[in-house]
Amino acid sequence: MKVFKFGGASVKDAESIKNIVSIIKNEGASDTLVVVSAMGKMTNAFEEVINSYYNKLEDLPNKLNFIEEYHKGVMSALFDKEDEIYKEIDVLFGELGWFLARNTSTRFNYVYDQIICFGELLSTKIISAYLTKIGQNNVWFDVRSYIKTDSNYRDAKVDWELTKELITSKVDATKINITQGFIAANDTENTTTLGREGSDYTAGIFAYCLNAENVTIWKDVPGVLNADPRVFKDTTLLQQISYEEAIEMAFYGASVIHPKTLQPLQSKEIPLLVRSFINPKETGTKISKGANLEPLIPCFIVKKNQILVSISALDFSFMVENNISYIFKKLHDFQLKVNLIQNSAISFSVCIDNKFNKFDAFYNELKDEFKIEVQKEIDLYTVRHFTDNAIAKIEEKGSALLTQVNKETIQIVLAEN
Repeated sequence: MKVFKFGGASVKDAESIKNIVSIIKNEGASDTLVVVSAMGKMTNAFEEVINSYYNKLEDLPNKLNFIEEYHKGVMSALFDKEDEIYKEIDVLFGELGWFLARNTSTRFNYVYDQIICFGELLSTKIISAYLTKIGQNNVWFDVRSYIKTDSNYRDAKVDWELTKELITSKVDATKINITQGFIAANDTENTTTLGREGSDYTAGIFAYCLNAENVTIWKDVPGVLNADPRVFKDTTLLQQISYEEAIEMAFYGASVIHPKTLQPLQSKEIPLLVRSFINPKETGTKISKGANLEPLIPCFIVKKNQILVSISALDFSFMVENNISYIFKKLHDFQLKVNLIQNSAISFSVCIDNKFNKFDAFYNELKDEFKIEVQKEIDLYTVRHFTDNAIAKIEEKGSALLTQVNKETIQIVLAEN
């Protein structure tokens, strides 16, 4: 069987849904499991709902109304008013309202996961119903009954043994199956999530458990490019990438591939295809066992809005193992992702991602024990298979604050001009 994953941009409106349904019919009319994200920018819209609800803001009803009108506006172009899907969508909004009214938990990450999941539930219900309306049989199921995790809300870890048992026993791989990306459930049936962009990971989990022929991630780009076209004018399509190279790129922050997606695929040598839902006849990029990179050219990865932190001892003594291990524990405790490390005899520098907005707490924890220098809103450029010309292209963009080089990769922390 095949596994398809469609992201939010591919299901942002009625025409987009008709397009992906056409792709499903033409390329996967049977033996296909389809993983779908929330529509368009709906994950962001639900995050606004979460913020308003958690902080008891008066604009909560307006935020909820916007989401409901958005989905029903899309539905009006796909369905007749008497179609059953309207009742199913009303039930989902009723469940959301029930949670907002009855919840007593003050744990933000728990609240986040219980609300954010409705984006995926709504989109997949609509797509499944539209497939049915045009005569294409399919099976919709709630992924939370299949992928089981621990209770680490917003970044849950998969219980692989139980998940594989559930998927292999319950999924009919001969049919078209429609389910949600990004979300899962713990052993008490509370919703968990696999981390932002976790829909790719969901596709990888199902492919691994079902021994899929391949996984296709459908995107609005021709495939994996050697650079982000929003940052660089000239980009090149990478036709083939090895698992190892793709994992390196994901580690450094390449946004096309979720870092956790590749491991389960590599272990069973399941190819990952990245193709365009705009031009579905194009072959795109294949990530598999084989050539490291075709063509072999510099690949640019950019992480914006980073924080560069330089830490040294108050008495200018050496930064030795016990200092560094202590700092790393604190970075872990405050969920600060480290994207670059550099240390000297008396200084230890890290470039970090403040995804969970806990940097200030981290700083306050350490400021009395160490001298800490902080530079915010800087950018981290990573170049795989760099050349002199590639480095020059980066250095044109600003002032280099820190540079680190190894055999295949250069990283430059930059304050833009």
